[in-house]
Amino acid sequence: MPEGHSVHRITRQFERNFVGHVVHASSPQGRFAAGAAQLDGRRMTDARAVGKQMFLGFEGDVWLRVHLGMYGAWDFAGEILMDATIASANGRMGQTNQRGTFLEGPNPDAVVFDAAGENSLTSIGAPRRARLRMSESEKDGGGLDVFPPEPVGQVRVRLLTDTVCADLRGPTACEVLDPAQVEQVVAKLGPDPLIDEGPEAEERFTRAVRKRGTPIGLLLMDQSVVSGIGNVYRAEMLFRARQNPHTPGRQVPEEHVRHLWADWAKLLRIGVETGQMMTMDDLDPEAYRLAMANRADRHWVYKREGLPCRVCGTNIALEEMGARKLYWCPYCQA
Repeated sequence: MPEGHSVHRITRQFERNFVGHVVHASSPQGRFAAGAAQLDGRRMTDARAVGKQMFLGFEGDVWLRVHLGMYGAWDFAGEILMDATIASANGRMGQTNQRGTFLEGPNPDAVVFDAAGENSLTSIGAPRRARLRMSESEKDGGGLDVFPPEPVGQVRVRLLTDTVCADLRGPTACEVLDPAQVEQVVAKLGPDPLIDEGPEAEERFTRAVRKRGTPIGLLLMDQSVVSGIGNVYRAEMLFRARQNPHTPGRQVPEEHVRHLWADWAKLLRIGVETGQMMTMDDLDPEAYRLAMANRADRHWVYKREGLPCRVCGTNIALEEMGARKLYWCPYCQA
C-alpha cells in the first residue's frame, strides 16, 4: 500500500502538469463513466494529498477523491513536466518505491542519471516525452510513439490535457465529491505533518495516542490517529524511537509520542524529496549511495527478519500485528 510520501509526490505531479488546464475525463473500462462525465471539460484547479488520500479539484467546486489502496496505480504519459522531487528519483514514483534510486559516484549530491544516461535534474523545467508508471511495480515505459496512448489494462479513469495523459487503474476509492463531502472525509483523518505543520497537529496526535489502550504499533497505522504511515514507516519509526510496538498508547511517555510526531515529519519530507523511504541517518557518502539504491542498505528493521540487529546483534523478529507484518528488535525495543 502506498505510504504518505508517494501520494504527496503523485499530487505534485498533478500540480505540475494538470492544475490550470482543461481536462477531458473518460472511463475506458466504463465503471466510472458517470463520474468522468461530471469532470469532463472542467479546468483542474487544485491537487491535494492528506496522508494516503488525494483530492483533485475542478471548476464548479467538484472534486475527485482517489485512494490507491493495495493495487491502485497512476500512469502518466506525454510531454511530462518533471517536478524536482520526481526528477530526483529519475521519475520513479512507486507506491513504496523500494526498487531504489541509483546515484552516480560516492557523492550523495552527485548528478542523478536515468536509464538512458540523461541527467533528469536538467530536465525539470522542460517537458519530457515519456511514460511514468506510479505503482509498486513501476517501470519507465520508454518512448511514446502515439499520444494519447491506448489504455493499458482496466483503466478506471483517464484524465487528458493537450499534452499529458494520466490513467488510473485498480484504486480502492475513486469518486466525485462536493466540498462538504471532501471536508467530511478529511475530518476523519489524523494530522499530516506536510499540511498540518503547527503545534495544534502535534497536540492532536499526542492526545489521540495517549488516551488509547491500543498498542502503539497499531495506533501509528490508524489513519484517524495520524495520516500517511504504513508498514515500512511504522517499523522504522518505532525502532528509531527504541519503542516497544506492544506498549499501549496511554503508557507511552508523552515525550516519546512527541518524538514520534517529529520523526514522522522528518521522514515524510525526506521521502517526498528523494522518492525513497530513507530511515537511516548520518550515513557517509558511499553508504548513502548504497542505501538509496538498495532497500537492504536503507532500513533498520523492515524486511530484515532473522538478520542481526544493526545496533545490538539480536535477530530481528517478525510477527503479525493488525493483519500486517511487524518487524522489530526484541532487545533494542524491549
